[in-house]
Formats: sequence, structure tokens, C-alpha cells
Amino acid sequence: MKISGFTFLRNATLMGYPFVESIKSLLPLVDEYVVNVGDSEDDTYERVAEIEDSKIRILHSKWNDKMQQKGFVYAQQKMIAQYNCTGDWAFYLEGDEIVHEQDIEKIRGTLLANIDNQKVEALAFHYHHFYGTPNQVAISPAWYRNEVRIIRNTIRSYAPDGLYWLVPANNHRKQRYPFAVHTGATIYHYGWVRSSSKMLEKFKRVGQYWNDPFLESINYGNIDRLALRQFTGTHPEVVQDWLATEAEADFQLNSEYNLSSREKKHRLLMQIEELFDWDLSKKHYKLLS
Repeated sequence: MKISGFTFLRNATLMGYPFVESIKSLLPLVDEYVVNVGDSEDDTYERVAEIEDSKIRILHSKWNDKMQQKGFVYAQQKMIAQYNCTGDWAFYLEGDEIVHEQDIEKIRGTLLANIDNQKVEALAFHYHHFYGTPNQVAISPAWYRNEVRIIRNTIRSYAPDGLYWLVPANNHRKQRYPFAVHTGATIYHYGWVRSSSKMLEKFKRVGQYWNDPFLESINYGNIDRLALRQFTGTHPEVVQDWLATEAEADFQLNSEYNLSSREKKHRLLMQIEELFDWDLSKKHYKLLS
């Protein structure tokens, strides 16, 4: 069994991604790591090269900045990296996602257990979405609580954006989500805990690819307080230094913040979830029994 890791990056230093930590977190599991680095205005390429691990293979790509369809440039760059993977499984990590060292063998065991079961097309993970501070996570249905991050690399699959995959079905006339089993492991997502200045820089640079409105400021405190919960676990060892030096250190809820209609809807959904023990968050896979 061969396991590939892959990701794509551009201006990752300028936008405050813990991308070096992300790559390092997955190296103990994979046999190769394909990193697709787009033309950047910072030292993203050099920092990846400095990792100096023989498993890493760096690609260079040119982004189509005229492509304004929502998220499609991300889909292109993700698939450029995946198409260069040679493993039986392809493990995708975004530049702000990290695997905990305690989960490595659990993930490896799930891959081994399913390598010959062709019904299993993908593997799903729990998610910790850290928000505003490393000490709390976002929990409302607005945040995907589970997502696929490993795809069987011997089937046809493609990404409509950077987040998930679709698999052709019905003689390629339709598409569906991949059939998956759950690893029981967790992805640690730090995108919403980078400093507010780096987050603003991110929105300025990537908003054009997602049709997002232009923002002049970022305030992490503008959020429904019921959508947050204290984090009581441990952070991966590889990200400890980044959290100490790069993460947002000044979080405070805005007491005068008025909930958006979307947040009101999600607050209602959380009440329904608690009442019926349901999970109403979005899932981009079909879970196999």
C-alpha cells in the first residue's frame, strides 16, 4: 500500500497559513508528498524546499486570475497536485489543516483495513475548527463537522472547488459524493485562529476566487456566542510554536453584535439537533455501514 499526501499553496506566508507545520504533520504517514506551489509574492516556495524531506515533490503552477467562477481556481490547483500523486490513496490537507500525531497509526490502520474493499472510495475525519483563539472551537451546523480528506487514487474523481470531491456515476452523466468510511481521527483546522491582520490579508487576496465582498476589517468577535465551545483537548506538537507566535491573542466577543439571519437559522438548527440527537451539518460523502 502506498499513501500520497498532497496540497496546493500560494502566498501562504503572507496570509498566515501554518503550511510548514501542516506538511510536517502528515510526513510520518505518507510515502510521498506533492506540493503544488503557485506563483507567489513571498517565500512560500523556499519554506517548502527548506523542509528537506525526500518524500516532498514540489510542483510549480500558474494561476488563472481571470477565472471568477466560485472556487474553481482552487479546484484546478487541487487537482493538479492530485494528478501527480502515485499512491493507492491520496490524502489532501489544506495549508491550515494539521493531523495530530496521536492519530497517525489509527489512520494507517483504517487505510490498510480498506485497501482491498473497492466499495470504500474515501475516508472521512472529524473536525476541530478553532475560532478566534486556540482555546475554542466553532460547533454550529455552519461548520462541517466531518469531511473527506482521503480519496482512493485508482478511481475517477474531481474537485468542484478546494473542499471536496465528486465521483462520476451513471456512465459519467451524473456525479455523486464518494462512498466513505470514517477514520475516527480528527483534522485540526487553524484557518480561523490566525492573527486578524493575516486573516484580513487572506480575504483581500482570495476573495476574487470566491466572489466574496471586499472587507476593510476583521473582527473575530462578531459571531454568535452559542456557536462556540471551549476546547479541552491537546493541540498537535508540530503546531505548538506557531500557536505561541502566530495565532490570534486578543479575542473578545462583541456584546453589541446582532446575529445575521444565517446565524439565527443555525441557532435554531442547533436546538433541533439537541432535541433529536441529529447532526445537521453538511457532509460531502455517503457513509458506508
